[in-house]
Amino acid sequence: MEAMLAADLPCRIAAVISNKADARGLETARAHGIPTAVVAHAAHASRELFDAALAAEIDRHQPDLIVLAGFMRILGEDFVRRYQGRLMNIHPSLLPAFPGLHTHRRALEAGCRIHGCTVHFVTPALDNGPVVIQAAVPVYADDSEDMLAARVLTQEHIAYPQAVRWFVEGRLTLAADGRVHLEGEARGASALLSPPPDLVRQ
Repeated sequence: MEAMLAADLPCRIAAVISNKADARGLETARAHGIPTAVVAHAAHASRELFDAALAAEIDRHQPDLIVLAGFMRILGEDFVRRYQGRLMNIHPSLLPAFPGLHTHRRALEAGCRIHGCTVHFVTPALDNGPVVIQAAVPVYADDSEDMLAARVLTQEHIAYPQAVRWFVEGRLTLAADGRVHLEGEARGASALLSPPPDLVRQ
């Protein structure tokens, strides 16, 4: 939430909605004059009823894009299809590697040399939607789970606002092959090698 605000995006943030009344993002939103709402999942007898109540609250604000962040609830297929192509999420791994929970721990256990985060459009399959942007970080031999998570989080705060900016600027297209196409995509970025190769000695 704070990273989105700091990015000074060319759009209006219609509302911040949470299923938890004590979510920090609600406090941040109120401090910036952004409307807030709470749709508590515990107040609904089923996932379907919660999804319906959440959709009703979202539709009340008529957003062009729904941005999930730290929302640790699995949304039903009907809900996801309702907002297909305008529902984004960020996941703390380089998808399709390590969907689900405990991504940093799993990356360390697997001996990964590169880890990162992925912004993607949400589909009914968990952590499996079309990729918008990814950011990679090196993994060091002495990394703890917390150290690696912090390094990835720094990149999340860069990648997610960038993905939203591309969307509101109309530069993202979901192609028939299920992949995201970015208008004016920059080329020529260097590769990240971890560990870095030895310098060639003359």
